[in-house]
Amino acid sequence: MNVDPGGLGRRYLLFPAAVIACYVTISYLILPATWSRIEHERGLSHRPMLTATAQGIPGGPINVGLVGSREDVVSAFHAAGWYPADPITLRTSAEIVGSVLFDRPYKDAPVSPLFFEGRREDLAFEKPDGVSADRRQHVRLWLVLENGADARPVWLGSATFDEGVTLSRDTGQVTHKIAPNIDEERDQLVDGLNQAQMVTGIYQMRGIGPTLYGRNGEGDPYYTDGEIWVARLVRRGNKADEVATALPPPALIQIKDAVFSWATPGHTDRSGAP
Repeated sequence: MNVDPGGLGRRYLLFPAAVIACYVTISYLILPATWSRIEHERGLSHRPMLTATAQGIPGGPINVGLVGSREDVVSAFHAAGWYPADPITLRTSAEIVGSVLFDRPYKDAPVSPLFFEGRREDLAFEKPDGVSADRRQHVRLWLVLENGADARPVWLGSATFDEGVTLSRDTGQVTHKIAPNIDEERDQLVDGLNQAQMVTGIYQMRGIGPTLYGRNGEGDPYYTDGEIWVARLVRRGNKADEVATALPPPALIQIKDAVFSWATPGHTDRSGAP
């Protein structure tokens, strides 16, 4: 029986070549494609998506984005039932204390300042949850691009839910304690704007990444899947014909978010139910 040494050698070489080819295909083509997403605003992808207090203490993460002019933003929040927050003064501080103590409405109560890339928020909105100002949805927004990919301004924001009032450990000023599930607030904000037909498109961009044991500037715990949901707003308050459909994130990011959600079973929602 004759054996062709050359043919046998070629077969031995084919196996490692096939393994290398599979590795290159999976690692450099398939997996990057399943992780990658459309980066609509490339100029934002490498920014630190975390706010800070006036003392430089890390605050809440950036978790929402909006595309539109200042007028578009104001019109959208008005249509969704949100109110612009008052500035912090001695009068407004006393008024928010009275709202909490005597259960009186204060729909445009002030929010404490936060800073992103060294700048205080440009806009702040809130939506009461109940009568007084102790429980509310709220968001701070920063104008980060005058002209983004759509030739419109781009805003980044930090949205959280205030579940009670306390005193700041740093300044002694009246401040709020946030609910830890900040993804819930992000999702409700974007969905509220969408249901008000103020949105023409929704997509995801990279945020701070999965965080199970975060702390904001007041020491309140939070957790997040670390993604930012961006809503493209209608122009001049003209309602969209229908609610927008979100562009789904890549498959592996969806899996990551599902795993993260599974990893937080001990946390509770706003009502305190598991």
